[in-house]
Amino acid sequence: MGEMSTAAAQVIAHRSARMAAAGPMPDARDRREFTRMGQEKIDAATESALAMAGHLGGMGLQFGARAFNDMMSGTAALMSLGASRNVREYVTRQATLAKALSRSAKTASDLSHSTTKLAGLGLAPIHARATANARRLRRR
Repeated sequence: MGEMSTAAAQVIAHRSARMAAAGPMPDARDRREFTRMGQEKIDAATESALAMAGHLGGMGLQFGARAFNDMMSGTAALMSLGASRNVREYVTRQATLAKALSRSAKTASDLSHSTTKLAGLGLAPIHARATANARRLRRR
């Protein structure tokens, strides 16, 4: 994130100075750079959206099913615990409930990890363009 932010600031500074210097009548080289600037944003946004959509599709199905299973097994374990007839059943069923709650916590943790991956997938094309532009424009 830091590298991308630094690269973006460098590219913006370079291009802003170039636009100011070009004035109302940019030459062919400047027009190509300004056109490239717009097209790169469209391309990066498209790649980002496609990467995130692909991940979200599987993520929704996977975590929806896991959350439903966690809810059902947790509810069943809780109801079973409440219906215990003796101490031995109670202790055994309490352990079952603890395992169900642990699986639910693992699902929440996995969802957090998957969301972080989603953000990385979305930022990757933007990062790639910003850092490549910073390197390219530094040479000019």
